[in-house]
Amino acid sequence: MRRAAAQRARAGTSLPFAVRVEGRLAGQVTVDNIVRGALRSGHLGYWIDRAVTGRGLASLAVALVCDHAFGRAGLHRLQADIRPENLASQRLVERLGFRREGLLRRYLDIDGDWRDHYTYALLADEVPGSVLGRWRSLTGGP
Repeated sequence: MRRAAAQRARAGTSLPFAVRVEGRLAGQVTVDNIVRGALRSGHLGYWIDRAVTGRGLASLAVALVCDHAFGRAGLHRLQADIRPENLASQRLVERLGFRREGLLRRYLDIDGDWRDHYTYALLADEVPGSVLGRWRSLTGGP
């Protein structure tokens, strides 16, 4: 899996980032399925270890990756597809400015069944300043 992720990163179709807490892997944020040209878009995915949830680390990591994607990586649009029952993840992206654009019916085969997902998107020009700046205004972070 790591080898495939590294290969996609070298090809420019993925931006994988690790979240480390106290020296150990505690999560990941990835912009994958990057398309250049007229679209300049990617799909945002993330996870955080339950042992470190509730500390704002996931939202901070997502904000930093969004800023990198919109800045240095030159993307225009980020899309995050989230299962309807994952309320915490929906709140995370909504707080950072993502807007729900619709329902993707029977979108992904997960655990042997086709699962619905809400699709959220954030456009680079919808972020005055930075996503990190939005995170700071919400959390009072540094």
